[in-house]
Amino acid sequence: MTVTVRYTCPHCGAVVSVERQPDLADRSVTTIPQPGWEYASPDEDFADADGIEFLCGEDGPVTDLEGEPVEGCGRPFYLNFVRYEQGVELEPDPPTYGGPRFDFKG
Repeated sequence: MTVTVRYTCPHCGAVVSVERQPDLADRSVTTIPQPGWEYASPDEDFADADGIEFLCGEDGPVTDLEGEPVEGCGRPFYLNFVRYEQGVELEPDPPTYGGPRFDFKG
């Protein structure tokens, strides 16, 4: 079973729809990819990916919020899924997971 989920381009406000499994948990939509995360395109099997990379208007039709067709801006944006490592939910946007820390807070 799949569901249709809609995401708004953070650059231009166009809306893209994607068919996906209902059990995937969304974390965020960002204008840049998260470091170290693997992204699939909307037409690939993204069940094992960390998110989806969209190219606004180039991956399929986009609409405005009311559902009227519009042209997308062609810029990339990223849907980030909730990620887990060894059963622990990972926070978005760290430079590495489990690597050295350089915050020097004493």
